[in-house]
Amino acid sequence: MTDKSVAVQPAVSDSTGMAYLATVPHRVVTVYLPLAIFLLVLLFPFYWMAITTFKSNEELLNQREFSPFLVYHATLANIEKLLFRTSYPEWLFNTMVVAVSSTCISVASSVLAAYAITRLRFRGAQVTGLLIFLAYLVPPSILFIPLATMVYGLDLYDTNWALILTYPTFLIPFCTWLLMGYFKSIPYELEECALIDGATRLQILWKITLPLAVPGLISAGIFSFTLSWNEFIYALAFISSSENKTVPVGVLTQLVEGDVYHWGSLMAGALLGSLPVALLYSFFVEYYVSSLTGAVKE
Repeated sequence: MTDKSVAVQPAVSDSTGMAYLATVPHRVVTVYLPLAIFLLVLLFPFYWMAITTFKSNEELLNQREFSPFLVYHATLANIEKLLFRTSYPEWLFNTMVVAVSSTCISVASSVLAAYAITRLRFRGAQVTGLLIFLAYLVPPSILFIPLATMVYGLDLYDTNWALILTYPTFLIPFCTWLLMGYFKSIPYELEECALIDGATRLQILWKITLPLAVPGLISAGIFSFTLSWNEFIYALAFISSSENKTVPVGVLTQLVEGDVYHWGSLMAGALLGSLPVALLYSFFVEYYVSSLTGAVKE
């Protein structure tokens, strides 16, 4: 009996693909340098806002003697003017109320719409989902004209309700489209087993689907909160009194007097106004990334 030699190829390690990172020069060129450039471009606006906030008017206007990238004599005059000589605390409170309220309304409505389109098998479900997403593509500059008529007719002008009820018109379409894609990634067999056991659709949605869709809900909430926080057109058109304005509109209208720009206070307002959104992203970044990939653990 003749022995047959079988050539066994050595197993290829999964780490061989990253062998080029073993040396320091390769890591610098392929990892550290691109990352440093990315961070510089990403964080430079925050650095510029921060140094402008603490600069005096002399340093801001005299760039021959003072470098625009450094702070020589830090001052809190710009922050003092923003917080105590304007209605910025009221603007910040109004923005928070409007953003949180419109986000809750939009996410709750989007959950019901997305679940109905993806799970309730009715005729025209896909067309309905497509039409909802197409509604998001309509520019707000066109929508605010008929919305202004409704706001005036309902006597909501110059109130927070004018923004809370109009912001969902552009938040719900995108959130619905986002949650539709996430609900489709959840195995339908889980709901079928619950239906066999006698659970209702609302019970399935509350106890099975929503716990599995937490990353998608957080992603939709972050998106809605960010757009509501930074929205400008509706807030400018529907709010007139200074104490009811939001941060984007209030900072621009109250700190720009003709051709005079109060850059220090403007940058202070922009910096303080961007911190809540930055903190929100930092706390929920893992859920946000996982929702974009549609990851579901069975």
